[in-house]
Amino acid sequence: MALRFTVRDIALYERETPFRKPFRFGAVTVEGTSQSFVRVEIALEGGKIASGATAELMVPKWFDKNPALSIGETVDELRRALAIARELYVAQSEPLTAFALHAAVIGEQMSRCRAKNIPALAAAFGPAQMDKAILDALLKARQVSLFQGMAANLAGLDARLTADIGDAVIHEFLSSRRPLERVALRHTVGMLDPLDGPGGLADIVSGTGCRYYKIKLNGEPDADSARLAAIDAELTRLGVDYRATVDANEQYADFASLAALCHALGTQPSLSGLKERLLYIEQPLPREMALQTPLGKLGERFAFIIDEADDSYGAFPEARRLGYRGISSKACKGIYKSLLNGARAMAWNAQAGEALYFIAAEDLTCQAGLAVQQDTALVAYHGIAHAERNGHHYVDGFANTPEAEQAAFAAAHPDLYRRDGSVTRLIVENGAISAHSLACPGFASAAEPDWSSLQPLAMEEAA
Repeated sequence: MALRFTVRDIALYERETPFRKPFRFGAVTVEGTSQSFVRVEIALEGGKIASGATAELMVPKWFDKNPALSIGETVDELRRALAIARELYVAQSEPLTAFALHAAVIGEQMSRCRAKNIPALAAAFGPAQMDKAILDALLKARQVSLFQGMAANLAGLDARLTADIGDAVIHEFLSSRRPLERVALRHTVGMLDPLDGPGGLADIVSGTGCRYYKIKLNGEPDADSARLAAIDAELTRLGVDYRATVDANEQYADFASLAALCHALGTQPSLSGLKERLLYIEQPLPREMALQTPLGKLGERFAFIIDEADDSYGAFPEARRLGYRGISSKACKGIYKSLLNGARAMAWNAQAGEALYFIAAEDLTCQAGLAVQQDTALVAYHGIAHAERNGHHYVDGFANTPEAEQAAFAAAHPDLYRRDGSVTRLIVENGAISAHSLACPGFASAAEPDWSSLQPLAMEEAA
């Protein structure tokens, strides 16, 4: 049964998070950024008070790739999206369910952000974080896990934002999930990451046992083909029966270039092994072009998914019409949109009589602690077998985090973290991470950040 509540307070914080090596994706190289933290307090009908929390890295130049903006300016857009969302969520005085509250504010959030030239993908970052923290509070108030709470539809998901599917489909999806206890890790090979030598693929294979890989592309068919062939050759040399996805991060400027890459995948002998192991191609075209360009025969030969183009509740149906088969799930884009897209895929596959459509689990460097735990729990609830996880190698575990906070998370989730020298890091065993301890009361965490160690969100930048 869905719980109704009002929001009493929302506090916004951040913490600088340095990377231990540069992460090159799309047209940007990131060496560190701020992680946002949200703490909410709600009052349930009947008077009970509950609190919840979430965290998410404010990744520059992904939500908004406008070349006229600096890295810092794109992070400021995310701060503004958080500040606007906080104002809207606190202003709702009528007791509502969690999803009803989200639905009540999402339109105004988009409108206010649009007036500040903040694109829809960045605008959604604010409500996405509010919703995660509020869900954490609700689950703690009822003392149930995400898996139990969503199966009972504690958040009150319904079809008010998805006219293409009805309430019955949503309820069937939520109640039919069988959460996983382990999720295979899909290791990202960034464009600056070495393929051999220290930190190369041999080290990754021996250190993690990963079989799944996500390979970044730069939008140049010849260069991308050569790198894909080199990665396949190295993994084959290492004896890895791997599976791969490729991600262009909108870098293929036109359909002809994308067609050239696909032609190479289908004809070059050096790419035959990778083609056989390729699961899908992620967001090759710019978001504005992606939902205007039919994939045609390319969509019949390869599975494509959208990611950056997923900036509204109508994006997945439109992408499906154009030949895409999947869409990414990212907690930073919204947990409710992720779940409703899962319900869509279930319904469409039932209609087709085969598993054509799917939700893919991607990651914008979710960090150790709340971010990686909540996103992994969402993936496990969906039942998605493998997920891109970045924080385990681009950031040094609980980087820049107080000792007491590291110890609290390690004690609460010993299947997820272990002490490695002076830093607590994610445990990756046999290519997978555990979701077992995420089935705790609340949204996947039995520990909280050291709030006293965080800085208030840079509100002067977010005004």
